[in-house]
Amino acid sequence: MNKGTAIVGFFLCFLAGMALMWGIENRGAGAIKAEKASGPVDHTTASIPVDPAKDPIWGNLDAPVTIVEISDFECPFCSRVEPTIEQVKSEYGPEKIRIVWKNNPLPFHKNARGAHEAAMAIFEAAGGGKKGSEAFWKFHQKAFKNQKAFTEGNFQQWAEESGTDMAKYRELVKGSAVKAKIEKDLAMARSIGARGTPNFRINGVEVSGAQPFTKFKEVIENELAEAKRLAASGTKPGEIYLARLKKNAGDTKGDKEAAKPDQDRQPPAEDTTIWKVPIEKDDPIRGPKDALVTLVVWSDFQCPFCKRVEETLGKVVEKYKDDVRIVWKDNALPFHNRAKPAAAVGRAAYEKGGDKLFWEAHDALFESNPKLEDPDLEAICKKLGLSWEAVKNAIATNKYDAKITQSMDQASELNARGTPHFFINGLRLSGAQPIEKFEEVIDKRLAEAKQLVASGTPKASVYDKIMETAKGPPPPETKNVAAPPADAPYKGGANAKVVIQLFSDFQCPFCSRVEPTMKEIEKAYGDKVKIVWRHMPLPMHQDAPLAAEAAIEVFVQKGNAGFWKFHDALFERQREPDALKRPGLEKLAQEQGLDMAKFKAALDSHKHKARVDADMKVGNDAGISGTPASVVNQYFVSGAQPFPAFKKVIELALKEAK
Repeated sequence: MNKGTAIVGFFLCFLAGMALMWGIENRGAGAIKAEKASGPVDHTTASIPVDPAKDPIWGNLDAPVTIVEISDFECPFCSRVEPTIEQVKSEYGPEKIRIVWKNNPLPFHKNARGAHEAAMAIFEAAGGGKKGSEAFWKFHQKAFKNQKAFTEGNFQQWAEESGTDMAKYRELVKGSAVKAKIEKDLAMARSIGARGTPNFRINGVEVSGAQPFTKFKEVIENELAEAKRLAASGTKPGEIYLARLKKNAGDTKGDKEAAKPDQDRQPPAEDTTIWKVPIEKDDPIRGPKDALVTLVVWSDFQCPFCKRVEETLGKVVEKYKDDVRIVWKDNALPFHNRAKPAAAVGRAAYEKGGDKLFWEAHDALFESNPKLEDPDLEAICKKLGLSWEAVKNAIATNKYDAKITQSMDQASELNARGTPHFFINGLRLSGAQPIEKFEEVIDKRLAEAKQLVASGTPKASVYDKIMETAKGPPPPETKNVAAPPADAPYKGGANAKVVIQLFSDFQCPFCSRVEPTMKEIEKAYGDKVKIVWRHMPLPMHQDAPLAAEAAIEVFVQKGNAGFWKFHDALFERQREPDALKRPGLEKLAQEQGLDMAKFKAALDSHKHKARVDADMKVGNDAGISGTPASVVNQYFVSGAQPFPAFKKVIELALKEAK
């Protein structure tokens, strides 16, 4: 099997720099409640099988939506998506969804196989089924929280903590049954094309990578609606999965009335849009300027998958020679702490020696990956004839940050958030795809380019010609939100022309994650931007309404400064037991010097409930149903997005406000 093939589809997992960083909590809408179990329905012969006796499962066996999670315990992106899956559980509950675990330990994760064997041994030692699932999910949680501590000793410890019969565990962990189960799951994953992790099939609909909650919600809500329709037409709850699998994945296995070939098949839609992809004068280029095919790559020197695709790109250059040029764009992902220093080495090489020296630096950096610490970069600089002291100073002073950020902003605008990410004469290709996929796209685009030349377009003008009719980045979403009240808590410039209305919830974990981004906005824009707090406690968060009322009373007594001090403390203590309940709120208020008689009276009488309700009505009227949600003048930013996502709309709003 081609190494590139093993990670097909994996790379959609980077959204926003960052799967789990872009969370959003929502109120459930339009979903159906599952009926009680209607009796066993065999799902074991389906193309994406579910076996309650052999598969770890969370949720009702007859839940209308089945999420098959194909994952790898050692995969960092699988770990990052887990908070989103927890949010899915919280939002929809066991009556509406069931989550089915499938093992897919990737061969380049050397400790993954042992973790999967331990997990399945725990499942089997507990007797499989419901009890086995309970034990499995306990281990699952431990494994993802301790990915860098995968040892046989720790697996045993976590097994004990999961309540496992250790005698049975030791017997099973190296046994053939556990190994056979894992191999069966691997074969299933290969058969449906789920070679990368994490990969999800929601009633057969593929969601690839560590996508944000909004993506899962979109698919789940549609499947709930379809399940409701099927139930109304007489389909039994236990048969809904097979019916939807048939529709979404063309599955006829186990179907009593097999569909005709390709009947109802809905293959996943590929992005066929030709995108307007800019090339700057200082973008490093490999290949002739008049090449008929331009391959623009957003990449990250620390990304292991970017490194793996380099061999494939070498084959592309070897095969197509002067017909292809490669344009480099930096996308130094924030969770790769050595990506930006490595990118700075690349920029320094370009500054000194143009394209030639850049690509020498590029090759040396990927050859060194993952060793990209200062001594490694110093050795590369010495090899290239660069002054390490000058490069080190450039890193310290952020000399090349503007260029790197420009490339990253362009990636964000084109929704090219993951790495590696390619545009071939404007056509998107995501991830470390095998050479066959590159050839398929390049051959098509090359033929089209040759037609342009035949019709009179000069070779050197082919890319510009294609870009003339290419689609630009989609415009940001807008929301019509009423202006904030004059007495709302705010930070930044009181008279700023750009106002960010932040609809948030003190109990929402994703709201806490957006706070560092808000501080980054404050630092970057100062008085040019005003950040206004709007209360939106979600119904699922029982403690959030009272916390909101308490924060308003703090604002009444202590003003802006007091509110934000209280606000910061609430988020800092968010995970502490009962921190947002009445005693915790009173303790915090006392610590911050409030008039406790007035504070208690305000909470007793729900003095500020009307104000909370008013904020919520503004959000509801604008169609906002989740938190955090930000409206930048009229531009909408959903979820805990990273700084570049906010920067894009802030800059647009500033430009319009001039």
